[in-house]
Amino acid sequence: MTLKDKILQKQALVGVIGLGYVGLPLVVRFWQEGFPVLGFDTDPVKVELLNRGESYIRHIPSARLLEILEGASPRRFAATHDMDRLKEPDVLIICVPTPLNPFREPDLRYVENTTRDIARVLRPGQLVSLESTTYPGTTAEVLLPILSEKGRVGEDFFLVFSPEREDPGNPTYNVKNIPKVVGGITPACLEHGIALYSQVVDRVVPVSSTQAAEMTKLLENIYRAVNIALINELKVLCLRMGLDIFEIIEASRTKPFGFQAFYPGPGLGGHCIPIDPFYLTWKARQYDFSTRFIELAGEVNLSMPYFVVQRVAEALNDQGKPLKGAQILVLGIAYKKDIDDNRESPGVKIIDLLMQKGAKVSYHDPYIPRCAGMRHYPHLNLESVPLTEDTLNQADCVLLTTDHSVFDYAWIASRARLIVDTRNAFKGHKGALIYQA
Repeated sequence: MTLKDKILQKQALVGVIGLGYVGLPLVVRFWQEGFPVLGFDTDPVKVELLNRGESYIRHIPSARLLEILEGASPRRFAATHDMDRLKEPDVLIICVPTPLNPFREPDLRYVENTTRDIARVLRPGQLVSLESTTYPGTTAEVLLPILSEKGRVGEDFFLVFSPEREDPGNPTYNVKNIPKVVGGITPACLEHGIALYSQVVDRVVPVSSTQAAEMTKLLENIYRAVNIALINELKVLCLRMGLDIFEIIEASRTKPFGFQAFYPGPGLGGHCIPIDPFYLTWKARQYDFSTRFIELAGEVNLSMPYFVVQRVAEALNDQGKPLKGAQILVLGIAYKKDIDDNRESPGVKIIDLLMQKGAKVSYHDPYIPRCAGMRHYPHLNLESVPLTEDTLNQADCVLLTTDHSVFDYAWIASRARLIVDTRNAFKGHKGALIYQA
């Protein structure tokens, strides 16, 4: 039986490498469509939790994992950290991190190490798909040379790039109904990629090359980064002019064409938007091209946590209090509302900056009980404090960085003395003195 036949008959074993916010939803989706799935992760704690049916991602409940583990016989899902087992799956989907190094250059070590692990055991008839966001050319220039040592692409093995479009916590869009872009190294590679993803998503969008697919993902996120930078810059201007940027956005939204609303905040967070533009600016330099517009947007967005700290200092100063020694309670350190992910979160950056200024900082986030062990902030070791009347009374300033739906904003405003609001969540509530930031 050919690989394509196995895929179409849902007999292909699907291996998902990297069981985080991208990989684990893929595991669930392939299982839902009847595929046997083997998950890979280098973190033995994650592997053990998954094999017990315990989830570490809020929007994937443990009950769903138990269903996957116990709902079929023989069992059709297992997790492992044994990379020698990469030879078993017919399909290997790479969902590993692609961070930046300290110089804001691409750090592809996880992709490269994973590819080498695959190459060691690669067998004829396997399909490899990279989903990790990266610069145009990664699949052809990094993965292909490593894998080609074991055979001919398009004949002995197949290689595609299909960018993840995961949006954690989104109640409307998920793996099934988000269109899937796919580009292949060869026509045969693309054919197999289309066959695979057509089994689990409603619409597959083929493009001419892996480079086109890689650039598609960057364009999507750069589009958002540039527009968020624009609205963040206008927010700072409107505050100086005594105008309410949120009122202005809502008025602009009434235009039925030519305008899409973006909202300001304390900075960019998550695994994509703060990072992806820099992947393209790095690659563009190889072509002697300066992406000035993108880099300017990056500068604006990176400056926002510093602006928020400045606003906290101004708000305290108006009350006759210095920032140094002030008790600051930060509400929400997830990178966006109602999720349990604080990767690249501006809230964590702001906590670090406040501490550098001598403030005494605590935080409350119902979804992130502990903030420790982070790559950029190894010195932070904080636990979420209870959100009580005493906690609010003791704070010289309450700083909202993530507007979780579970927060009772009216109650918080009635108990706090001073609030700096980066999300416009306290508009219309009475009690505390409220500053926008």
